[in-house]
Amino acid sequence: MPSVSRRRTHIAMVGIPAVSHVLPSLEIIRELVARGHRVTYANDPAVAELIAGTGAELVPNKSELPVADNDWPDDPIAAMGLFLDDAIRTLPRLRATYDHDPADLYLYDIGAYAARALAESQQRPVLQLSPAFVAWEGYDGEVAANLWQLPGADAYRAKFARWLADCGAVTSDVDTFSGRPANTLALITRAMQPHADRVDTDTVTFVGPCFDLRASAANWTRPATAEHVLLISLGSAYTRQPEFYRQCLRAYGDLPGWHVVLQIGKYTDPRELGDIPPNVEVHSWVPQREILEQADAFVTHAGMGGCGEGLLAGVPMIAVPQAAEQFMNADRLVELGVARRIDTPQATAETLRAALHDLVGDAAVARRSARLRADALAEGGTARAVDLIENMLSDKTIRPT
Repeated sequence: MPSVSRRRTHIAMVGIPAVSHVLPSLEIIRELVARGHRVTYANDPAVAELIAGTGAELVPNKSELPVADNDWPDDPIAAMGLFLDDAIRTLPRLRATYDHDPADLYLYDIGAYAARALAESQQRPVLQLSPAFVAWEGYDGEVAANLWQLPGADAYRAKFARWLADCGAVTSDVDTFSGRPANTLALITRAMQPHADRVDTDTVTFVGPCFDLRASAANWTRPATAEHVLLISLGSAYTRQPEFYRQCLRAYGDLPGWHVVLQIGKYTDPRELGDIPPNVEVHSWVPQREILEQADAFVTHAGMGGCGEGLLAGVPMIAVPQAAEQFMNADRLVELGVARRIDTPQATAETLRAALHDLVGDAAVARRSARLRADALAEGGTARAVDLIENMLSDKTIRPT
């Protein structure tokens, strides 16, 4: 899609400091800067290094969300309350910056409620960048209604409504404000969206995962002796799983023809794993996308980012979900015919090895993986997302609703 406008504008991105929420849109920010726009990015200094690489100007916006130690409450209403409290605290700080330097367009992550409130109060266009699946027709009755029956839900909704009434937002309905934006770019492939046929495409556009597909593989090189490569990664948050990693070493260590890359995150000491087989390399962090482009299979926690990277690479996956929507994502990968789900208690060396042999030896899985890769690439990714953002900037009829 050709861009309608190339004029230099001020675009503000407002995010939360969870890596899984920052990474999906970084290439969009980088491309906006490359096209000559001035981009400011309001987020916690904890993710400043990630943002710096895009060329955007960091607007420090300290968050109290428990992303550093991953200490989220089990109660979903309590977890939702943390996001609301964070919005209440951060909105005055955003105003301190943007009331005298307003953006022409506000972009925001699904957890950054304060951005939408700010944009509405300034009567500026606003666009949500969703790194996860979006609501569908019937979502309120099928999913949200169950949440609103939980203890504490009434108090949460009342607090949210009071904040909306006091903060200058135009939208007063809690469900509409938090779950039904007028303009959303879904940064996931449509294949991963539940009930995709019931998503309102007048307000949601699926652009697919927005990664840098031009990135060089120089950050990791497939060993010349490797017949097959397996990547194992539980992402950035739920990585304190030494026993799972030991089972992986038993399953895939010294497996003939296989080279294994094991990412263990920052919460696990490599010494907890015992002896490392010679065909395994262990790291706290790896260039996941670059490795997947050279890999033959992927053991993943089924976070949406990992699912997107796996589908873009066209590799079969073993999904070992750890929390939240990852269980739903894992089931969706199985439905698509490109994965096996193994829950952590059942992730023994025997089940892990059997799943790998089952997947890589199945020609139908390979065909489905190739088709889904082509579908994901056809959604347009970063270039299409930025074209749509520029088109929105040039459309004088769009207003926050």
